[in-house]
Amino acid sequence: MIRCLLALLLAATGLWAQPLNEIRIERYQAVKMRDGVTLYADLYRPAAPGRYPVLVVRTPYGTQRDAVHPVMTRFAQNGYAVLMQDTRGRYESEGRWDPFRHEAEDGKDTVEWAAKQPWSNGKVAMQGGSYLGHVQWAAASQQPAGLVAIFPGVASTNIYANWITSGGAFRLSFNYGWGVVRMPNRIMLPQYWHTEAYTPEELKYEQILYHLPLRDGDLRSAGYATAHYRAWLEHESYDAYWKAISDEERFDKVMVPAQNLGGWFDIFLAGTLNGYTGMRAKGGTEKARRETKLIVGPWGHGPSRKVGDVEFGEGAWLDQFARELRWFNHYLKGEDNGIDREAPVRIYYMGANKWKDEQDWPVPGTEYRPLYLASGGAANSLRGDGRLEWTAGAAGRDQYVYDPALPVPTTGGNNCCGTPTMAGPRDQRPVERRADVLVYTTPILDKPLAIAGPVKMRLHAATDGPDTDWMIKLVDVRPDGFAMNVAEGILRARFRKGLDKPELLKPGEVYEFEIDMAGTANVFQPGHRIRVDITSSNFPQFDRNPNTGEPLGASAKVRVARQTVHHGGARASHIVLPVVPLP
Repeated sequence: MIRCLLALLLAATGLWAQPLNEIRIERYQAVKMRDGVTLYADLYRPAAPGRYPVLVVRTPYGTQRDAVHPVMTRFAQNGYAVLMQDTRGRYESEGRWDPFRHEAEDGKDTVEWAAKQPWSNGKVAMQGGSYLGHVQWAAASQQPAGLVAIFPGVASTNIYANWITSGGAFRLSFNYGWGVVRMPNRIMLPQYWHTEAYTPEELKYEQILYHLPLRDGDLRSAGYATAHYRAWLEHESYDAYWKAISDEERFDKVMVPAQNLGGWFDIFLAGTLNGYTGMRAKGGTEKARRETKLIVGPWGHGPSRKVGDVEFGEGAWLDQFARELRWFNHYLKGEDNGIDREAPVRIYYMGANKWKDEQDWPVPGTEYRPLYLASGGAANSLRGDGRLEWTAGAAGRDQYVYDPALPVPTTGGNNCCGTPTMAGPRDQRPVERRADVLVYTTPILDKPLAIAGPVKMRLHAATDGPDTDWMIKLVDVRPDGFAMNVAEGILRARFRKGLDKPELLKPGEVYEFEIDMAGTANVFQPGHRIRVDITSSNFPQFDRNPNTGEPLGASAKVRVARQTVHHGGARASHIVLPVVPLP
């Protein structure tokens, strides 16, 4: 009786539609690319003979050939043939490792090969997150025969704009940690091997990131020039090098629905949001546009209950495998489980700590409300007089000194993956005590305010040099003072006209800068306050702008910058909040 009830419950929730299959694993499946390079994969599939729907998973991190991959095993048990492949130049696969450059063509070739195999029924989807999500976008843009759906989790859609940089500022700790330390062109030289216990102070990760010029920093830990890392530095703007591999340039070529999944504190949040909005607006078929979906939770680089300093609780977690299984069962097996008819957007509202389905992103009917900066001229730090007001006041200004030798330390935010700073929501008060951080705060709220959507800062400001950075954080201040960051954005000033249009500043001239802060969903509760922090560094998450105007990576020295932020009057600096009904 108990077993029958359990079966009914699992069937009702979609978690058990049929008994699990016995499986077999076939190693070293050789897949020939169009240029003759052979990539190798492991095949997980049901043991019973037959033709099965296929999941293609392409990874630079290894297929775990010395073990059994638990997720691929579960998919095979549920009736899928799963081809897990080492990308070009990684592990067993032939060719040269050059991140991002071959994934479109190699992905297309692999999907079409898989669709034709005797164990395949001809229907293919792609699975995976982070780099494994990016390769899905790349392959889908080539319209491979047999591909019917993708599920890119925590994935970038524009390698330049929402991976290598944000607002043109170089993501130093992630790019160095991933591109040089973790994913180099070749094995690190023996003289550079160190254990954590015996690493010389000058070779510790956090110290290497201070090295100038950036362009030869790879020599400090790898002992050789890392070709792809140097190429990233050389191509500092959104030029042809980057546009050639940008998924956002090719959404109109993607013919299949995409389930986008990400976190409010993930390093690739902008890619997750852009993947949804780009496909809804430009997807290559009506079905792809209509059935592409978005899920964003209070997570970092994948679903969790706690991130940073904040425990969001049991309800914040999402069973990603169960969601993937429903998605693939519908598109690969034809299961009418209703996933195609669900609301296209499901987002988690922090502050209220609840999920809500929405009909689009941005949320229909959003009211974009400006919240203006104001002060008596001394908004420096928590002890200053910075205010946020719903109407613009009289003209005023605040000033601070940005010294790249003493940068504001990264404290939470949209980061990930082994960098020396913890991502997520963290108490911002330690950095808000600094004089080089301008702090603007509302009075205590007497009623809740919900926001969900893109957040932007329109800043009227000047610097005394040819270039600098503007770093903005939106903060939810609790009654006990805990200052929780909920959105952030940065702009390298030379990119104020566009990421592909760098132009240095005229020292002392006031410009209007628009800083994109990606997006968030948060309810500011009664008793809380809304806060905006403004500064010019966030290190080591981003490289320090040396304020010299030299090309990225070239500066061996830095200069101190004197910054002026204007507000009120004709230069009414403000943050734009996407206000929505309470969830």
